[in-house]
Amino acid sequence: MSLSEQARHLVDRVIENNEWRQRRCFNLIPSENTPSLLVKVMEISDPSGRYAEHRTMKGKEVYFYQGIDFIRDIEEMAREEMCKYFEAPRAEMRAVSGQMANEVVFKAVTNFGNRKREEGQPWRRIRSVMNNDLTKGGHLSSQPMGALFNFVDHREDGKENVTNFPIRADNLYKTDTDALGNLLQEARPELIIFGKSMFIYREPVQFVHDVVKDWDPRPIIMYDMAHVLGLYGAFQEPFREGADIVTGSTHKTFFGPQRGVIASTIEKKTPLSKLWIDIKSRVFPGSTSNHHLGTLLALLMATYEMNAFKTEYQTQVCRNAKAFAKALKEAGLDVQGDPADGYTETHQVLLRVSEYGPGDQIARRLEENNIVCNYQALPDDESFLVSSGLRTGVSEMTRFGMKEEDFGPLAQLIADCVIRDKNVKDEAAEYRKQFSTMHYCLAADEAAELAARVFSSVFPSSEYAKIFAENLSRLV
Repeated sequence: MSLSEQARHLVDRVIENNEWRQRRCFNLIPSENTPSLLVKVMEISDPSGRYAEHRTMKGKEVYFYQGIDFIRDIEEMAREEMCKYFEAPRAEMRAVSGQMANEVVFKAVTNFGNRKREEGQPWRRIRSVMNNDLTKGGHLSSQPMGALFNFVDHREDGKENVTNFPIRADNLYKTDTDALGNLLQEARPELIIFGKSMFIYREPVQFVHDVVKDWDPRPIIMYDMAHVLGLYGAFQEPFREGADIVTGSTHKTFFGPQRGVIASTIEKKTPLSKLWIDIKSRVFPGSTSNHHLGTLLALLMATYEMNAFKTEYQTQVCRNAKAFAKALKEAGLDVQGDPADGYTETHQVLLRVSEYGPGDQIARRLEENNIVCNYQALPDDESFLVSSGLRTGVSEMTRFGMKEEDFGPLAQLIADCVIRDKNVKDEAAEYRKQFSTMHYCLAADEAAELAARVFSSVFPSSEYAKIFAENLSRLV
């Protein structure tokens, strides 16, 4: 194939996938979202091919490239907007994923723990960590097999010194705070990591903070909000409850580009002030060189959108999740969680589908019927190899305008497909047509005008710009 043929073949496949994911199917994977047109266009702007390495040296921020005045300002503006979102004084914007954000913190906590190491003493790892069990919904990046790898000490039996939060016998998705207090005293963790990927309830941050606040030294409390970052405030406010650090991905419930963020309430001249210095140094030069400047620019635009529509968006996501859970239950499906809580406090709704087949097979069946979600091992499954559940989320479809009443018909389509093995592919595609306009961002006409202006400036060829602008105006 010639280059032209290869390019056209690839473009045809890209367009087909775009048409399917954006117009014909319901996207219910809770760790995904669709960025707005302006956010996407920012990603292809000139900074996407540039560098802007910098670090603090002798109290001054030193940049190692020229031509960076623009992106330096963008990074500072993004930091200010993210601090505004969290109502927190510190934000580090250079992590390029939530996984990297976590690894940066683990590196920094390790370095911080060695700051008072006496000369001649060996470098030590984090003595003890408490987190959520992977099989009970814990996030992979907070596990020894994930980003915690190599940063936590080992017990005498050779296993990592990690203790999992206990879970309640009557609700496998909630932490057993009755048992947690004693477990904290026994484990004496140096680092406490909240956050999950199967995530329907608040984490007991305040409870843990109250238990450990007078310890000397007090453990560092971290909350990996990757899956619920876009619900900060409406769902939970860890900083108000005692967390020191929040990490997260910026492309899940937070509807930005694929990046990561680290935020903190750590202030200067406090016991943890040097930890923030360690975090900054472990981002660069510890973990990044080029930190994807195009997506940084896109993150600023997304954070503008989030700060403008935060309350409206978050409120609708939470309402939609409860409405979706209720509708799925009424349609005959086994919805996990406590009905007294509306089954969920986040954007996620969990289903047990093992009565109808393995979770992976049911998820594939739904995908073939234009409904995309995750298969999921539930807390009482033997392993991830035997997944009896589905993990769904409402944030992306909320952004495309779905309200509480709209999730009833979707729940019925899912029930027909899962319970009765009915082909609902065409019905789903037809129903999806009602939800094609993106909300919680600039209106389409204004966004298209601005996007065309940005694109027309990206390439030196004015012919590219003219053709693109004409086609975009015609399509919109």
